[in-house]
Amino acid sequence: MSQEYSVEVCKELEARFRAAKLYRPMRISHYDAGTELTYDVTGFADTRPAKVNLVVEKFVGGGFAGQVYRVRIAGINRKIEGLEVGQIRAIKILIPPSNFSRVFRDLLYWGGFQGPFQLQVNPAAARAGGIWQKFIRRGAKIRFGDENAVVDIYGTFIDHKLGGCGELREWVEGRTWRLEVDDRLDLLRQWRRGKTVDEQKVGSPEYRAKLRFMSEFVELLHEMGAYEFARQYEWSTCKSQPNALKRHGNDDDPARGLVAVDFRAGLALLPFLPMSPGDFKLIIKGIGRGSLVQFDRGSIAKLEDFVRTGGDEFADTAEMLKELKAAEQIYRNSIPDVTHNHVRLLYSRQLWLTMLDSAVTGWRVRNLVDEHHEWRFRNSTTQTLLFLTVGLIPFLGKLVRRIWGRADWRRHYGAMLGSWGYFLRAMRARVAEKVTVWHRAGRLDDKHALTVAGAIGRFLGHLPLSILPAGLHRFLTDNNFRREKLIYIFVRPVRLYFSRHLREQWLRDMVQEGKTKHILADDDAETILSHLEEPYVQRYLISLVVHLLTLPVTQIVSVAVAAIYYLTHRNDPGAWAIGLGIIGLFQVVPISPGSFCRGLYTTILAIHDRSFKDYNIALFLSYFKYVGYLAFPIQMTYHYPAMARFMAAHWATEAVHIVPVFGERGALLEHWVFCLFYNWPLTIRRRMRKRAEARELIEPRYWHAALCVFGTTAVLGLADYIYMGKFDSLPSLRDIWPLAVLAPLFCGAALTLGCGGAALGKRIAAAAACGASTGMLYAAVSAMSGYNSSIVTSCVWRMFIFAILSVVGAMITEIKLPENFMIQQKIVEK
Repeated sequence: MSQEYSVEVCKELEARFRAAKLYRPMRISHYDAGTELTYDVTGFADTRPAKVNLVVEKFVGGGFAGQVYRVRIAGINRKIEGLEVGQIRAIKILIPPSNFSRVFRDLLYWGGFQGPFQLQVNPAAARAGGIWQKFIRRGAKIRFGDENAVVDIYGTFIDHKLGGCGELREWVEGRTWRLEVDDRLDLLRQWRRGKTVDEQKVGSPEYRAKLRFMSEFVELLHEMGAYEFARQYEWSTCKSQPNALKRHGNDDDPARGLVAVDFRAGLALLPFLPMSPGDFKLIIKGIGRGSLVQFDRGSIAKLEDFVRTGGDEFADTAEMLKELKAAEQIYRNSIPDVTHNHVRLLYSRQLWLTMLDSAVTGWRVRNLVDEHHEWRFRNSTTQTLLFLTVGLIPFLGKLVRRIWGRADWRRHYGAMLGSWGYFLRAMRARVAEKVTVWHRAGRLDDKHALTVAGAIGRFLGHLPLSILPAGLHRFLTDNNFRREKLIYIFVRPVRLYFSRHLREQWLRDMVQEGKTKHILADDDAETILSHLEEPYVQRYLISLVVHLLTLPVTQIVSVAVAAIYYLTHRNDPGAWAIGLGIIGLFQVVPISPGSFCRGLYTTILAIHDRSFKDYNIALFLSYFKYVGYLAFPIQMTYHYPAMARFMAAHWATEAVHIVPVFGERGALLEHWVFCLFYNWPLTIRRRMRKRAEARELIEPRYWHAALCVFGTTAVLGLADYIYMGKFDSLPSLRDIWPLAVLAPLFCGAALTLGCGGAALGKRIAAAAACGASTGMLYAAVSAMSGYNSSIVTSCVWRMFIFAILSVVGAMITEIKLPENFMIQQKIVEK
């Protein structure tokens, strides 16, 4: 859903639809801000429906389970506990905002339970979920001492316009976790593994507090029998973290204000289709409970046991528990669900009667039948079965159902066939209806939406493009949009490079965006902007711009190489496939043409400024694909920690949000990427600095370098001897590539372990010299053994490759060394 669409344009298009005066209603899939809604809401303490008038203030978003809106209560005709006029609340209508999400969700659910998505179409399912949430809220008060640890729910309703059930619940002003700076990830890892650590030294307090909260909450849900509700908060699924928010006003205490907000699963968990790392464990546990397909099933018996031991907290819940039992029975018997009902399907008449009755209820909720036909189907099993069968026919079944089940649609189609004027009005109305959807999706701007809606010819030109992604559709049809995107991609980076004013405005815009997304505190924003005039900040900003300029390099080179290959081998079978493979290979190699350009620029910059210290991290990371984009944000860590913290969060999280589902803001992948590219380098730097301080008390030594060179050469020479004895020829590096990689890696590791008090820079230089010397000596051994190929070329390549691998081995060893390694080494030397 585009955030830039115009509500006024949508209202204008809706007015055009109404002006056509069709017999059928307008298809509605989304509510705009300012829309007035009226529902018959059924509460929980008093189950008599109350008419509640709501005004939509904001569309919040949605996923597979449904779409969420922030609303204001404008009126209510009967008292419902927790609701008063003027309050801000939330509604969740259990229909996804995206058509793709709805189809995918319904397909998985049908595969698991052989029926439509019950939370949307079955009021009993919506009631059961709401009552479970009420009981869980009481349980949270016992476990956490505060029922506000679970979001409150006030009632359920049916939305007859969208065609689904919904719930009215508490609106939570909150946020996901903050991406915390932590240079003690080693301690955090030990804490995660359950080892004893000093709590005062372990960082990431919000991360740890949320992990504790969600773990304890999952335990509570299992104690209450809400096994499958717990799936929404299983940490190992890597996508459950946004389901727990932190209420605003509790920033002073990491553990206070955490609240579980989502209890409606969107996707069924099938035993043959795990969709997250944690699903494997959940599938095994579900099979152990006899639940092969999992969604939101709980144990009423275990809940009753928990209620009995809960004492006064559940004193007034007898009627609610009774309603839950009745709703659960209807819900579970409304679908075939062969994995749970299995043999009951062969003999239970009541099960089949409930399924047919619930099917009629679902048709009415989804607006597939009107009130009259609902009554007819409830009184005729034959017609119900026939209507159900017709719905299984692809494409045609939907049309037949409309004509059969809805008098208004039947009259509409009849008028289209009998009146040319009505047919034209219907076409214009359908165009306005479809253009409304396109405009909300960002396919058409305000001007083009009204223009296309007024011309069927233009609409037909856009119709084939509607299968494309919204951005591409608009890029191909909107000249201004296309020009803006091309300028943004190709011209803007050049302007940023040459214009200091634009660079400063660029940073200001990023700071404002960071504040809006709550990844930047106000005091950090002020600190960042206060450094804007400093020379090093300008240098770092220029370097970031250069990184942007190198973005298309890899794509251009990969396409060019693939095209050249195809043109020169077009007669070869599979030439096009190899060309595509070349493009794919460029995307996965660790060092690409674009990353090499970045690394080369950083190297030249360090040489020009004669400062390795100011570029020591960026110099290494810049050469690597993807990771290199974060090189300069990480480099700024100690000069400008607030700016580095923000830039790393901004770039890393924006990149990870491209990933579907797992890339959601506040999910574990976002935190993992932030730690990988920001906190882990800080941890390594802290450990290296501490190790460097300890090394100052030890004498440096390099005498063992010769042993490393001769030892590595001896191993490689032995491999040559064995290979020659078997194949009667000397091997190339490709023939013995595992050993050719491992030998210099171990050479670099052994060298740095024995260097005593040598500084890191000298260790790296020594490792490179060792690798190069090994390559040269190994080439000499090969030449004396009768190597046939060009020994000079081979020598150069071996020196180059072994030097790099030896440095890599030394760096990996330095990173992996335990923090107290130098202390242990000093004790041994003494």
